[in-house]
Amino acid sequence: MVDRRLFLAGAAGVAIAPALAEEKTALQVIELRQYTLKGGTRAAFTRLFEREFVVPQNAVGAHVLGVFRDLDDPDRFVWMRGFTSMEARKTALEAFYFGPVWKAHRDRANGMMIDSDNVLLLRPLMGGDLLDPERLGGHGVVRIAIHRLRATDPAAFAAFFNDVMAPRIEKAGGHVLATLTTETAANSFPRLPVREHDPVLAWIARFRDEAAERALSTKLAATGAWRDGIADALLPALMQKPEVLRLTPVA
Repeated sequence: MVDRRLFLAGAAGVAIAPALAEEKTALQVIELRQYTLKGGTRAAFTRLFEREFVVPQNAVGAHVLGVFRDLDDPDRFVWMRGFTSMEARKTALEAFYFGPVWKAHRDRANGMMIDSDNVLLLRPLMGGDLLDPERLGGHGVVRIAIHRLRATDPAAFAAFFNDVMAPRIEKAGGHVLATLTTETAANSFPRLPVREHDPVLAWIARFRDEAAERALSTKLAATGAWRDGIADALLPALMQKPEVLRLTPVA
């Protein structure tokens, strides 16, 4: 099956990064980007983004993995992109943001944005190979939960998630795609700020529809004892509720 984005890029005369298919299975750096837009502009911003920014980014190695509407905020635009390494991220972002496509459309894009600095720079702990447009796009609801780790070890909390939380999510009708934690390397493209010094663990799950996603919260609340008896070292990551994004993919 031909990747529609590769076909469009070829038709438009855009050079494709070598071995793109192989790169997409080895993405080691993931950006989760949340934009606050001016009221009523999300549809126009989404059209501009899909028409002008997806193919050129893929072509230089900044792989657009998912574009989403926030179900709880009509002025929130959420998207993800991945890179094979921090050095590859630097190269790709320089090529895109210093290139002709961004230069041609940046004024219009920036004119619809209030804030674009809510960005997490992450690395996969589990399931990185499942983060691709095939699984993050289409129908259904994607839920991303972001736990602030404070002093909690990411690997220890990931093990707790895999052993205790993930089975409950699957039983409730969700499919866990990946867990990710903060990339600790210095921001390789400081022109674009990220939430540094804010260690997190994020998990991404997919549900068949909004009702199934809502049912997860109900079922977790009904089995509150899942937190009983956990190690003291994990408590800092559970002292506050996670930031939860409830998203519908943009086709």
